Amino acid sequence: MFGFYNMVLRIDVTHKSFELQMISDEILKKTLGGKGLATHLLLTHNPKWVDPLGADNHIIFTAGPIAGSGIWGSCRHGVFTKSPQTGFYSESYSGGRVAENIAACGFDAIMIHGASKAPVWLEICEEAVYFHSAEDLWGSETYRTEDKVKARAKQNRTKAGNCGVVCIGPAGENLVSFAVIENDYWRSAGRTGVGAVMGSKKIKAIAFRGNRRKAFADEGLIREFSKKLALEGRENAGVIAYKTKGTPMLVDVMNNAGGFPTRYWQKGRYADAKNINADALHQRCEVKPHACLKCFIACGRLSTVKEGRHKGLTVEGPEYETIYAFGGLCEIDRIEEIIHLNDICDRLGMDTISAGNLAGLTIEAVRQGKVDYPIDYGDVDAIARLLADITARKGIGDLLARGIRAAAEAWGMSDQAIHVKGLEPAGYDPRVLKGMGLAYGSSDRGACHLRATFYKPELAGLVDPEKIEGKATVFAEWEDRLTIFDTLILCRFYRDLYQWDQLATIIQSTTGLDLDNDAMRKIASGVSDNTRRFNLREGCVPQDDMLPRRFYKEALPETGKIITEDQMKRLMADYYEARGWDKNGTPPEI
Repeated sequence: MFGFYNMVLRIDVTHKSFELQMISDEILKKTLGGKGLATHLLLTHNPKWVDPLGADNHIIFTAGPIAGSGIWGSCRHGVFTKSPQTGFYSESYSGGRVAENIAACGFDAIMIHGASKAPVWLEICEEAVYFHSAEDLWGSETYRTEDKVKARAKQNRTKAGNCGVVCIGPAGENLVSFAVIENDYWRSAGRTGVGAVMGSKKIKAIAFRGNRRKAFADEGLIREFSKKLALEGRENAGVIAYKTKGTPMLVDVMNNAGGFPTRYWQKGRYADAKNINADALHQRCEVKPHACLKCFIACGRLSTVKEGRHKGLTVEGPEYETIYAFGGLCEIDRIEEIIHLNDICDRLGMDTISAGNLAGLTIEAVRQGKVDYPIDYGDVDAIARLLADITARKGIGDLLARGIRAAAEAWGMSDQAIHVKGLEPAGYDPRVLKGMGLAYGSSDRGACHLRATFYKPELAGLVDPEKIEGKATVFAEWEDRLTIFDTLILCRFYRDLYQWDQLATIIQSTTGLDLDNDAMRKIASGVSDNTRRFNLREGCVPQDDMLPRRFYKEALPETGKIITEDQMKRLMADYYEARGWDKNGTPPEI
């Protein structure tokens, strides 16, 4: 089938070996690659109840069938495994340039299991897998690791082209449950602890290089489609907004809506938001729009601090989610300091959303006399010290490295901790945006805002945020469309540009499949059913789909808004029905 190689690479790190496995067109037509294929492989190869940090847990890299094509937003890769943070299904995506290198290796998925006794970095090529010692890299921060591995790969094969590198930092090495996998310095497969899974296998980095090219069904149609979209994008208001201000523009949007999580989820508005919003970023930093390969939106902010103690510090970001996690939850009131904490997380290789949430929980624990640690709201240096302690698993950092459920239980704060399935939410309070309550509860990986990006229609007024009846049906269609995004592995910021008709054209031009809306939704539903089957197999129950009780009991002081437990139960029951699952959220037997 076009767009695929019909080949999976299986790597055994324990025995330093690899093998090829053919994948049939029949499976690829049902899964459409990307998330669909990875989920099928996890269900097939991962043992039930496997330890996420054990040798038998597989970690899978995919680039999707459109990687290597001229489709805008296609340069993204996905990482799939069983999460050490939640114990359930793990998916994480990253942009940059690496997806092109993964696709050029000639495999539809790269599946890794086993564990090395000593640190290694892998060099994956179209003809072989090479295992190199990484003992001298162990302990290094991510930027240095990426530079060193690229230099060594070039030295090993001087006539080969450039390679793409993914790596972990000290957080991944030390099995911090929310460690990330970094690439291109600032791009991260950022949620659910995929970096800890790499660390458990003693894999410091992976370099991908190759010269394979997929055969696409209709190169002319791809060029025509992409040219037309680029012209349309020039006048698109959403594209212009992202290119001009990036995701930090959401600080004002959410603060004005009263749903910007503040003071560890006690408030919905931050009085000092003006100091951490998009305007503050562009005033206090030299900012350049920064795009992934094959992207005209350029939502990234390549930001260099102009003045103060962090003068000259450069990061790509901070993204809205990082600003909310440190700026809102921890009440850091200067954008330069959020950039500083962003940089620490990137270097150490940890997720900023989880890091900010855990810092906020720790601050509350200290204020309530449950733990002794020198930290408080707005104390940047104390938060930076806490991040270092978590990475080194020093003192209370060892407990926090295990994740929010472990820390909350140990401190007697389980009724205060904000998470779903062990994953902390993004910066959209579900007491204001009820659809985000459904998004957090229904997401297979925990409290995820990206599964259906349902904050967009609610903020835009396309869907009434307060309405409960009928919301799950609309949500399921949004989710199905974005599940197709994840099988292809497309960037979420093209969601307004790629409706069902555009997705059909993308699939036809790359794979040759002629799919109408019903056929695409059938594939998406099959992928959702399989991810649910994975979670049920690992012990997921309906209660795991509910929100933390604080959202039911504590109204936001600025607006008085709340989401009730009955509303959440209704949303989830309607969602199960919309998915064709039974009242316990179990899909029909295959």
